[in-house]
Amino acid sequence: MTNTEKATTLIELVKHYSPSGEETSAVDYLIQRMKDLGFTKAYKDEVGNAIGVMGEGEKQIVLLGHIDTVPGEIKTRIEGDTFYGRGSVDAKGPLSTFVDAVASLGQVRGWQMVVIGAIDEERESVGARHIVDKYRPDFTIIGEPSRWDRITLGYKGSAHTQVTARREMAHSARADETASEAAFAVWGRVQAWADEVNTDKKRAFEQILVSLRGLSSGDDGFETWASLQVGARLPVDISPDDWYTKLEELAAPESIERSGFAIPAYRAERNTPLVRAFLKGIRATGGKPGFVVKTGTADVNIVAPVWGCPAVVYGPGDSNLDHTPNEHISLEEYRKAVDVLSEVLRNLTKSVS
Repeated sequence: MTNTEKATTLIELVKHYSPSGEETSAVDYLIQRMKDLGFTKAYKDEVGNAIGVMGEGEKQIVLLGHIDTVPGEIKTRIEGDTFYGRGSVDAKGPLSTFVDAVASLGQVRGWQMVVIGAIDEERESVGARHIVDKYRPDFTIIGEPSRWDRITLGYKGSAHTQVTARREMAHSARADETASEAAFAVWGRVQAWADEVNTDKKRAFEQILVSLRGLSSGDDGFETWASLQVGARLPVDISPDDWYTKLEELAAPESIERSGFAIPAYRAERNTPLVRAFLKGIRATGGKPGFVVKTGTADVNIVAPVWGCPAVVYGPGDSNLDHTPNEHISLEEYRKAVDVLSEVLRNLTKSVS
């Protein structure tokens, strides 16, 4: 069987373009694909996630990937060993790896393996937030790209805030501070504080990374206002509440308003049966295992702290291609990732009773 034939799940899933909010076609395909591959059951849950279950044992492994992508359809095509398409890396490649690896293993006495193609990860993670209270797995694997021979152990947290300054209208000839000047003064204080915190931290994963995501201003004839959209990528030792408390101090007397969902950082333990199974699986497939941590945020940040079980993030593909117009994946790498994960699941279900 060629690499292209072995990647049927991936190729066909990517053909179903599914930006956040438009996942239905891809979800329907994946459910049918899991049925065709012999999953015990496959269905769509209440919010639209694709759920596939293999086996009926009391012990459980949840393999959580996301089926939505960022907008921007890329014409699917294969050039040699390379497959191009939106989501081929982020993150239908990892999700398809889960499906094919579980299908290759089949049912294992005493174990239930649950593959979830979650919706809306690229926005507010509606899919992951829905399932977080519905499972209590023994092991969790989250699907995001980091290459077939590496394991991701951590993701930074995130928080988004709108800072607004307001001032009475005044003639431009006067020297009074404007709302825009006040807002930018806040941004200057935020940058200076972040630089101070990061002084002795060499790794980006350990730093707080602040960014100015947007700005706007206006007036109603009596009052002027200026708003900044401030984003923060948080290290493990700064919680969202810590960040908001500090930002209120830095922004005073201006107002702040929290936006969306704040997510704390997450870092997994290295010495667990799950990590050891991945090390063994990567070596058995001819690779030299590596560990990475990421400066982004993923569904692992949402589910792993609640589930409290060993968790890692795994999947083929180069994460530098996430969200790019040139998104593509090596079919050979995809095959190796399926082989690795199949070996991981085989060893894990044998060694843990």
